[in-house]
Amino acid sequence: MCRHLAYLGAPVSPAEPVFTAPHALLVQSYAPRDMRGGGSVNADGFGLGWYPEPGGAPQRYRRQSPLWTDDTLPALAASVRTTAFVAAARNGTTGMPVTEAAAAPFTDGRWLFSHNGVVRGWPRSVAGLAKALDVTELLTLEAPTDSVLLWALLRARLRAGADPLAAVTDLIGEVEAAAPASRLNFLLTDGETLIGTTWTHSLSMLSTAEGVVLASEPYDPDPAWTAVPDHHAVRIRRGVADVIPLTSDRSAAS
Repeated sequence: MCRHLAYLGAPVSPAEPVFTAPHALLVQSYAPRDMRGGGSVNADGFGLGWYPEPGGAPQRYRRQSPLWTDDTLPALAASVRTTAFVAAARNGTTGMPVTEAAAAPFTDGRWLFSHNGVVRGWPRSVAGLAKALDVTELLTLEAPTDSVLLWALLRARLRAGADPLAAVTDLIGEVEAAAPASRLNFLLTDGETLIGTTWTHSLSMLSTAEGVVLASEPYDPDPAWTAVPDHHAVRIRRGVADVIPLTSDRSAAS
């Protein structure tokens, strides 16, 4: 499994949740508290994506090395103030490549996406879903991993104009039907809306005066952190967080 977090709200620096908080993403990369049987460290790459300007396209910094070995990102994160960001530390599934291209967040246009989890029976279990993609796009995926395929399937829906929440929940339903017991915790944002999901893995939420954070694990002891129930989605818009039940038959509140 991986660790990831996302923020949406007033301009802030990503430095605290990623590096300086007591249980920041940096600490979670080598001492996670809730991996749920999915490995012990997250050392197979990392990434941070953020929006330099509201309404603009995101910037991204990724590496295939462990987060604790990087000397560049701490200062870069401290220099950034942004209204939205996504950060992740990867624990690669056995047999999948350890490359920069396999590290979240993934991007397309204004979107940032991260997946914490695993697709069971990969790749055979989701071969049928992959057939829906354009052949050229399928042959040019960034990396041959379950997360990259999930992103390709999701961005195809977004490009077609699907509502982001519906696109996420429909994809979870299809993957669960094809590959039962998969772990499908997603984070998706375009800088204006943030969507997170829990599907057999942990996610916590923190609402502050500045904005809302979703994270695999709380990064500080603030008692305001709340656990998002399993099989739920969180949609954050204009500072309001809606928690919505998910079902494997692809029905969800709109």
